[in-house]
Amino acid sequence: MVNITKKSSTLRIAIATATVKVSKQETVDAIIQRKIPKGDVFEFARAAGLFGVKRTSDVIPDCHPLPIEYTAISYEIEGLNIIITVEVHTIYKTGVEVEAMHGASVTALTMYDMLKPIDKGVEIQNIRLLKKSGGKSDLKNSLFPEIKAAVIVCSDSIFEKNAEDVSGKAIISRLEQFGIDTIHYEILPDHADLIREKAAALSGPEHQLLLFTGGTGLSPRDVTPDAIAPLIERKIDGIMETARRYGQERMPYAMLSRGIAGFIGETLVLTFPGSKSGVAESMDALFPQILHLFKINKGQKH
Repeated sequence: MVNITKKSSTLRIAIATATVKVSKQETVDAIIQRKIPKGDVFEFARAAGLFGVKRTSDVIPDCHPLPIEYTAISYEIEGLNIIITVEVHTIYKTGVEVEAMHGASVTALTMYDMLKPIDKGVEIQNIRLLKKSGGKSDLKNSLFPEIKAAVIVCSDSIFEKNAEDVSGKAIISRLEQFGIDTIHYEILPDHADLIREKAAALSGPEHQLLLFTGGTGLSPRDVTPDAIAPLIERKIDGIMETARRYGQERMPYAMLSRGIAGFIGETLVLTFPGSKSGVAESMDALFPQILHLFKINKGQKH
């Protein structure tokens, strides 16, 4: 199965359709009048479709078991065609496209089974995904070349060349995936005054995004949040709350991070942990959806 542990749970919706084509109008009339010998076709097929949605992972090997929060199965008759529509919702780490299509398939197969005694010409046609939404796939092709970034590494050991920076370079690499250029990269010691001065200097029209990595923990030299907090004009608590919650689900010490986030002028400032894994988890938790902030900051609606 595909590893989805890095993904975040979001509302995911999928709509699938299938068509059952009968060969004569008498079959349609019998369905509507509930005269099919095996019973009420629409209701039996709906019940089967619901089971199909919920048990998809039992029969499709690579599908993850997931909570089904909502399923609706509806029908529309167009001539000799019965169009089945299945809508499925979940709040989870992966989508429900296969669940919706499996539900449509099982619904169609049940109708076929119930109708074949009176109509040997029944066909199942066009099982397909009509629509899906939710998760990062909605933004997977989005690029943000208008955003320019600065990345600052706060670390005594890296500044003194006793260690190599991997976290700052990891941030730069991830930003490139979203079309964001890092036009300033620098390494500073864990010195509050220097960090504060650098944050003030880089918060301007040249940089829409300013990321600090390192110094967000609880050791005596971890001073990055303390240095930057007085400069923050609009604090956004939800950003780092999201990052900490995401991290805490994966390791027990994420709750100890003191990272903060907010705007200094028009520049969004983020403070990430200094470890490569901490940076990776923070980026996974926040990007690319956090980039929506820049539109909101300009007055656009959610």
